[in-house]
Amino acid sequence: MIIQCPACSTKYVVPDTAIGVEGRTVRCAKCRHSWFQEGPVIDVPEQAASAAAPPPPPSAPAEEPQTAPPEPVEEPQTARVEDHEPPLPEPPPSPASPAVPDEVPTPPVSDSYGDDEPSHFDHEPPFRPRRNPLKLWTWAAGIFALLAAATIFAVSYWGLPDWVPVDRPTFAAADADLQLDFPPEQWERRTLPNGTEYFGASGTITNIGTTTRDIPSILIVLRDSRDRKVYEWVVAPPQRTLAPGETVVVNEAVTDVPRAARNVQIGWKPE
Repeated sequence: MIIQCPACSTKYVVPDTAIGVEGRTVRCAKCRHSWFQEGPVIDVPEQAASAAAPPPPPSAPAEEPQTAPPEPVEEPQTARVEDHEPPLPEPPPSPASPAVPDEVPTPPVSDSYGDDEPSHFDHEPPFRPRRNPLKLWTWAAGIFALLAAATIFAVSYWGLPDWVPVDRPTFAAADADLQLDFPPEQWERRTLPNGTEYFGASGTITNIGTTTRDIPSILIVLRDSRDRKVYEWVVAPPQRTLAPGETVVVNEAVTDVPRAARNVQIGWKPE
Protein backbone atom coordinates (compact mmCIF):
# COMPACT_ATOMS: atom_id res chain seq x y z
CA MET A 1 0.00 0.00 0.00
CA ILE A 2 1.01 3.64 -0.49
CA ILE A 3 0.87 6.05 2.41
CA GLN A 4 1.41 9.81 2.38
CA CYS A 5 2.73 12.12 5.09
CA PRO A 6 0.05 14.69 5.95
CA ALA A 7 2.73 17.25 6.84
CA CYS A 8 5.12 17.25 3.87
CA SER A 9 3.11 15.06 1.40
CA THR A 10 5.94 12.58 1.00
CA LYS A 11 4.70 9.20 -0.27
CA TYR A 12 5.97 5.81 0.85
CA VAL A 13 5.35 2.22 -0.34
CA VAL A 14 4.98 -0.19 2.55
CA PRO A 15 3.75 -3.78 2.74
CA ASP A 16 0.24 -4.30 4.03
CA THR A 17 1.50 -6.60 6.74
CA ALA A 18 3.64 -3.76 8.16
CA ILE A 19 0.53 -1.63 8.79
CA GLY A 20 -1.89 -4.42 9.62
CA VAL A 21 -5.68 -4.41 9.48
CA GLU A 22 -6.05 -2.39 12.67
CA GLY A 23 -3.46 0.28 11.63
CA ARG A 24 -0.52 1.69 13.58
CA THR A 25 1.49 4.85 14.27
CA VAL A 26 4.20 5.71 11.76
CA ARG A 27 6.70 8.57 11.40
CA CYS A 28 7.95 10.39 8.32
CA ALA A 29 11.63 9.92 7.68
CA LYS A 30 11.88 13.34 6.02
CA CYS A 31 10.08 15.78 8.34
CA ARG A 32 9.88 13.52 11.43
CA HIS A 33 6.10 13.94 11.63
CA SER A 34 4.13 11.10 13.25
CA TRP A 35 0.54 10.10 12.53
CA PHE A 36 -1.79 7.08 12.86
CA GLN A 37 -2.13 5.19 9.60
CA GLU A 38 -5.33 3.19 8.98
CA GLY A 39 -5.01 -0.37 7.76
CA PRO A 40 -5.93 -1.45 4.18
CA VAL A 41 -9.64 -2.11 3.38
CA ILE A 42 -10.30 -5.68 2.11
CA ASP A 43 -13.62 -6.43 0.32
CA VAL A 44 -14.07 -10.18 0.75
CA PRO A 45 -17.42 -10.74 -1.24
CA GLU A 46 -16.16 -8.81 -4.23
CA GLN A 47 -13.00 -10.84 -4.37
CA ALA A 48 -15.00 -14.08 -4.15
CA ALA A 49 -17.37 -13.01 -6.95
CA SER A 50 -14.58 -12.09 -9.20
CA ALA A 51 -12.97 -15.45 -8.56
CA ALA A 52 -16.20 -17.41 -9.38
CA ALA A 53 -16.92 -15.65 -12.70
CA PRO A 54 -15.56 -17.54 -15.78
CA PRO A 55 -13.05 -15.77 -17.90
CA PRO A 56 -14.43 -14.20 -21.14
CA PRO A 57 -13.69 -15.93 -24.49
CA PRO A 58 -10.70 -14.71 -26.30
CA SER A 59 -11.45 -12.25 -29.05
CA ALA A 60 -9.60 -11.55 -32.21
CA PRO A 61 -6.59 -9.51 -31.65
CA ALA A 62 -7.14 -5.97 -32.58
CA GLU A 63 -4.46 -3.64 -33.59
CA GLU A 64 -3.53 -1.58 -30.63
CA PRO A 65 -3.22 2.14 -31.22
CA GLN A 66 0.18 3.67 -30.97
CA THR A 67 0.48 5.54 -27.68
CA ALA A 68 3.28 7.46 -26.07
CA PRO A 69 5.35 5.59 -23.48
CA PRO A 70 4.29 6.25 -19.87
CA GLU A 71 6.26 8.81 -17.95
CA PRO A 72 8.43 7.38 -15.25
CA VAL A 73 6.87 7.71 -11.86
CA GLU A 74 9.16 8.41 -8.98
CA GLU A 75 9.08 5.49 -6.63
CA PRO A 76 7.95 6.63 -3.23
CA GLN A 77 10.24 6.07 -0.31
CA THR A 78 9.72 3.36 2.20
CA ALA A 79 8.32 4.51 5.46
CA ARG A 80 10.03 3.52 8.72
CA VAL A 81 7.61 2.04 11.14
CA GLU A 82 8.35 2.30 14.85
CA ASP A 83 6.85 0.27 17.63
CA HIS A 84 6.85 3.13 20.17
CA GLU A 85 5.39 6.60 20.23
CA PRO A 86 7.99 9.18 19.05
CA PRO A 87 8.42 12.59 20.71
CA LEU A 88 6.46 15.55 19.43
CA PRO A 89 7.98 17.23 16.35
CA GLU A 90 10.00 20.41 16.90
CA PRO A 91 8.43 23.61 15.50
CA PRO A 92 9.90 24.80 12.20
CA PRO A 93 12.35 27.72 12.45
CA SER A 94 11.00 31.20 11.82
CA PRO A 95 11.78 32.83 8.44
CA ALA A 96 13.83 35.57 10.14
CA SER A 97 16.21 33.19 11.91
CA PRO A 98 18.56 30.87 10.02
CA ALA A 99 17.92 27.17 10.06
CA VAL A 100 19.70 25.26 12.78
CA PRO A 101 20.98 21.82 11.86
CA ASP A 102 19.65 18.83 13.80
CA GLU A 103 23.10 17.78 14.90
CA VAL A 104 25.78 20.27 15.88
CA PRO A 105 29.30 18.91 15.36
CA THR A 106 31.20 18.64 18.60
CA PRO A 107 34.82 19.84 18.48
CA PRO A 108 37.33 17.10 19.20
CA VAL A 109 38.75 16.99 22.69
CA SER A 110 42.52 17.29 22.75
CA ASP A 111 44.41 14.75 24.79
CA SER A 112 46.97 17.40 25.73
CA TYR A 113 44.52 19.39 27.89
CA GLY A 114 46.04 20.25 31.22
CA ASP A 115 49.65 19.57 30.18
CA ASP A 116 50.74 23.02 31.38
CA GLU A 117 49.44 22.55 34.93
CA PRO A 118 49.49 19.29 36.91
CA SER A 119 46.13 17.90 37.85
CA HIS A 120 45.24 17.22 41.48
CA PHE A 121 43.79 13.89 40.38
CA ASP A 122 47.02 12.64 38.77
CA HIS A 123 48.60 9.63 40.41
CA GLU A 124 51.84 10.47 42.16
CA PRO A 125 54.80 8.11 41.77
CA PRO A 126 55.21 5.61 44.60
CA PHE A 127 58.86 6.56 45.16
CA ARG A 128 57.97 10.02 46.50
CA PRO A 129 57.95 9.61 50.32
CA ARG A 130 55.65 11.57 52.55
CA ARG A 131 57.39 13.89 54.99
CA ASN A 132 56.89 13.27 58.69
CA PRO A 133 57.36 16.53 60.69
CA LEU A 134 57.54 14.68 64.01
CA LYS A 135 60.38 12.48 62.77
CA LEU A 136 62.29 15.50 61.42
CA TRP A 137 61.97 17.35 64.74
CA THR A 138 63.14 14.25 66.62
CA TRP A 139 66.25 13.99 64.46
CA ALA A 140 66.97 17.72 64.92
CA ALA A 141 66.64 17.46 68.72
CA GLY A 142 68.98 14.45 68.80
CA ILE A 143 71.65 16.23 66.72
CA PHE A 144 71.39 19.36 68.87
CA ALA A 145 71.79 17.36 72.08
CA LEU A 146 74.83 15.56 70.66
CA LEU A 147 76.50 18.86 69.65
CA ALA A 148 75.75 20.42 73.05
CA ALA A 149 77.28 17.47 74.90
CA ALA A 150 80.41 17.60 72.71
CA THR A 151 80.77 21.36 73.30
CA ILE A 152 80.46 21.00 77.08
CA PHE A 153 83.07 18.24 77.13
CA ALA A 154 85.51 20.26 74.99
CA VAL A 155 85.15 23.40 77.14
CA SER A 156 85.56 21.46 80.37
CA TYR A 157 88.66 19.68 79.09
CA TRP A 158 90.48 22.38 77.03
CA GLY A 159 88.70 25.54 78.21
CA LEU A 160 87.25 28.30 76.09
CA PRO A 161 89.23 29.32 72.99
CA ASP A 162 90.93 32.70 72.99
CA TRP A 163 88.65 34.16 70.31
CA VAL A 164 85.52 33.76 72.48
CA PRO A 165 84.61 37.27 73.75
CA VAL A 166 84.15 36.45 77.44
CA ASP A 167 85.83 37.79 80.55
CA ARG A 168 88.43 35.35 81.80
CA PRO A 169 90.32 35.59 85.07
CA THR A 170 93.84 36.83 84.61
CA PHE A 171 95.30 34.59 87.29
CA ALA A 172 94.39 31.19 88.67
CA ALA A 173 93.06 30.75 92.20
CA ALA A 174 95.75 30.81 94.85
CA ASP A 175 96.71 27.60 96.63
CA ALA A 176 96.33 27.91 100.39
CA ASP A 177 99.51 25.86 101.03
CA LEU A 178 101.69 27.74 98.48
CA GLN A 179 102.71 31.31 99.37
CA LEU A 180 103.90 33.50 96.44
CA ASP A 181 105.88 36.59 97.51
CA PHE A 182 107.22 39.15 94.97
CA PRO A 183 107.57 42.45 96.91
CA PRO A 184 107.55 45.66 94.78
CA GLU A 185 110.89 46.77 96.22
CA GLN A 186 112.48 43.83 94.37
CA TRP A 187 111.15 44.94 90.98
CA GLU A 188 113.56 46.73 88.67
CA ARG A 189 112.64 48.81 85.63
CA ARG A 190 115.32 50.71 83.58
CA THR A 191 116.44 51.59 80.07
CA LEU A 192 119.54 49.84 78.77
CA PRO A 193 122.31 51.72 76.92
CA ASN A 194 121.07 50.39 73.59
CA GLY A 195 117.65 51.98 74.22
CA THR A 196 115.66 48.84 75.11
CA GLU A 197 113.45 48.66 78.18
CA TYR A 198 114.43 46.17 80.91
CA PHE A 199 112.29 44.73 83.70
CA GLY A 200 113.35 42.27 86.39
CA ALA A 201 111.65 40.79 89.48
CA SER A 202 112.72 38.56 92.36
CA GLY A 203 110.58 36.59 94.79
CA THR A 204 110.04 33.37 96.73
CA ILE A 205 107.60 30.45 96.78
CA THR A 206 107.05 28.74 100.17
CA ASN A 207 105.09 25.60 101.04
CA ILE A 208 103.39 26.36 104.35
CA GLY A 209 101.36 23.14 104.32
CA THR A 210 102.02 19.70 105.77
CA THR A 211 102.19 17.81 102.45
CA THR A 212 104.30 18.09 99.35
CA ARG A 213 102.76 20.41 96.77
CA ASP A 214 103.20 20.82 93.01
CA ILE A 215 104.27 24.33 91.92
CA PRO A 216 102.35 25.76 88.94
CA SER A 217 103.81 28.27 86.48
CA ILE A 218 103.98 32.00 87.37
CA LEU A 219 102.38 34.72 85.19
CA ILE A 220 103.74 38.32 85.12
CA VAL A 221 101.45 40.96 83.54
CA LEU A 222 102.36 44.58 82.69
CA ARG A 223 99.59 47.20 82.30
CA ASP A 224 99.54 50.83 81.16
CA SER A 225 98.17 53.83 82.97
CA ARG A 226 94.62 52.98 81.79
CA ASP A 227 94.93 49.45 83.22
CA ARG A 228 95.16 47.85 79.79
CA LYS A 229 97.31 44.76 79.35
CA VAL A 230 100.36 45.61 77.24
CA TYR A 231 102.71 42.71 78.01
CA GLU A 232 102.79 39.33 79.77
CA TRP A 233 105.06 36.36 80.08
CA VAL A 234 105.12 33.01 81.84
CA VAL A 235 107.86 32.09 84.35
CA ALA A 236 108.63 28.44 84.98
CA PRO A 237 109.57 27.69 88.61
CA PRO A 238 113.07 26.32 89.35
CA GLN A 239 111.48 23.11 90.60
CA ARG A 240 108.06 21.55 90.30
CA THR A 241 107.47 20.28 93.85
CA LEU A 242 107.96 21.71 97.32
CA ALA A 243 108.20 19.74 100.53
CA PRO A 244 106.42 21.01 103.66
CA GLY A 245 108.16 24.19 104.93
CA GLU A 246 110.49 24.39 101.88
CA THR A 247 111.13 27.70 100.05
CA VAL A 248 112.41 28.35 96.50
CA VAL A 249 113.77 31.66 95.11
CA VAL A 250 112.65 32.91 91.67
CA ASN A 251 114.59 35.53 89.65
CA GLU A 252 113.23 36.62 86.25
CA ALA A 253 114.04 39.47 83.83
CA VAL A 254 112.88 40.42 80.31
CA THR A 255 113.80 43.09 77.74
CA ASP A 256 111.88 44.93 75.01
CA VAL A 257 109.20 45.84 77.52
CA PRO A 258 106.66 48.35 76.10
CA ARG A 259 107.36 51.93 77.22
CA ALA A 260 103.68 52.35 78.12
CA ALA A 261 103.92 49.74 80.91
CA ARG A 262 103.33 51.30 84.30
CA ASN A 263 101.84 48.64 86.61
CA VAL A 264 102.93 45.06 87.38
CA GLN A 265 100.78 42.07 88.45
CA ILE A 266 102.21 38.66 89.48
CA GLY A 267 100.22 35.51 90.15
CA TRP A 268 99.64 31.86 89.23
CA LYS A 269 99.08 31.05 85.56
CA PRO A 270 95.59 29.65 84.77
CA GLU A 271 95.57 26.06 83.60
